[in-house]
Amino acid sequence: MMLLTKEIKAALPALYTTEATKAEEKIAVVKFFNPSGAGTWYGVEFDGQDTFFGYVESPLGPDCSEWGYFSLSELASVRGRFGLGIERDLHFKPTRIAELLKD
Repeated sequence: MMLLTKEIKAALPALYTTEATKAEEKIAVVKFFNPSGAGTWYGVEFDGQDTFFGYVESPLGPDCSEWGYFSLSELASVRGRFGLGIERDLHFKPTRIAELLKD
């Protein structure tokens, strides 16, 4: 699976450009998930090469979820159960973080 299309890449703001935006108002542009386990990564900013800034839902539970940096190359290298890799949610639409955290 292609984790990042040209269209999504173009829609992602550059790193540090949403710093003045409140966390709950930031827009998650892309969602990655582990189909064979827990863990979800929401990309909010991208450096155009490999590094995202976004919100990560921890497999350890909501108390361990956090904002931070993650890389496309690391996501692409993950192999879980049955050799499944990280996938991009094909049906995900850009969403305010506040909406994602309501659940």
